[in-house]
Amino acid sequence: MEKLSKLGKVYLAAVFFILYAPIFYLIFYSFNSGGTMSSFDGFTLEHYAAVFNDTRLIIILMNTVIVALLSSLIATAIGVLGAIGIVFLRNRKMRNAVLSLNNILIVSPDVIIGASFLILFTMIGVKLGFASVLISHIAFSIPIVVIMVLPKLQEMSSSLIDAAADLGASKRDILTRVIIPYIKPGIFAGFFLALTYSLDDFAVTFFVTGNGFSTLSVEIYSMARAGITLTINALSALIFVVTLGLVVGYYFFNQRARTVGTGGQ
Repeated sequence: MEKLSKLGKVYLAAVFFILYAPIFYLIFYSFNSGGTMSSFDGFTLEHYAAVFNDTRLIIILMNTVIVALLSSLIATAIGVLGAIGIVFLRNRKMRNAVLSLNNILIVSPDVIIGASFLILFTMIGVKLGFASVLISHIAFSIPIVVIMVLPKLQEMSSSLIDAAADLGASKRDILTRVIIPYIKPGIFAGFFLALTYSLDDFAVTFFVTGNGFSTLSVEIYSMARAGITLTINALSALIFVVTLGLVVGYYFFNQRARTVGTGGQ
């Protein structure tokens, strides 16, 4: 068993190395004063300065953040209500069917989702741009929020709701003063995860963007096609740091949820 445990650790270390080595290689050369990734000539921040001095890139960054925040907030509101509706469905077959549909959306390839939205927007006459990207991001974020909120709802004892009803609480009071506070860690976790997915998404956004509107992932792809520059390294490094921060935030709220669930023990 001890030998298997060591092999497992070695395998895990190898997997993490393969995944993260290219990222740290890219970040390392984002500080290179030279113009290539073949040799490190010296330390500099000029490539990061170039990112922040590029007005068009700043606008694209703002577009990305606005879409991510709006889509995450709207998706969180809809996803929470959807999760509550699923939990309180009395028909078990209907509940399982809705859950299956929700899970299918999570595991569906982004290319299929993006192509489907492109066809839909073309059919109904929606111009590709901010609105199409926002709607698409809301759509693929909702199932993520639902799957994060459901465990907290399923953990909650029905006696809490019954006790609140016996004390004269209305349905609105039960929702706002009992259910929402109890599942708050799951809500925050769903929001941060949706925000991370929105910031990182490329495939869906690539299909539905247009009319001069772009996000960072699509812009990096366009820049890379014109030739790799260290400005791309710097921009990618910044995105990685922001995404890492969001993931750490998600785990923080997830850990807090576990602490609350165990009574702080």
